[in-house]
Amino acid sequence: MASMFAPPIVFAQNNPKLTDAEVASVAVVANQIDISYAEIAKKKSKDAEILKFADTMINDHNAVIGQAAALVKKLGVTPKDNAVSQQLLSDAEKTKKVLNSKSGKAFDKAYTDNEVAYHKAVIGAIENLLIPETDNPELKELLTNVVPALKTHLGHAEMVQKMLTGN
Repeated sequence: MASMFAPPIVFAQNNPKLTDAEVASVAVVANQIDISYAEIAKKKSKDAEILKFADTMINDHNAVIGQAAALVKKLGVTPKDNAVSQQLLSDAEKTKKVLNSKSGKAFDKAYTDNEVAYHKAVIGAIENLLIPETDNPELKELLTNVVPALKTHLGHAEMVQKMLTGN
């Protein structure tokens, strides 16, 4: 079921070519999407661990957006919409509909399953698409530095997921 939520981004030899402005857009959009998922969780969940996790997602992803905004301003780059960011937004709308259609324990499970799948997909996108496509060393450094935090988020999401299933 978790794969239903994962963004269908394929990485390999057929990576789309992205400019730094497009990479910046994808990075900001990916963070905004996870904030929107966390906001749904804060409205729908009653589980203390999920609410704590959602707060962490909102705070951490807002911080990354702030760092990205400061960097693109410093570099004089305007994030540019592109096919990858548009696909992420389209997929996020579908996921939000699914999340909003659930309640109680079914919501908690769907949210945590989505967070695990989404963080795996975003980590893959950063490591296999965004970092290789980035020319600017400061943007590349920002992307590289965010990966450990995303891996921590993934571990936290997997812990909450296991707690919900009792494994």
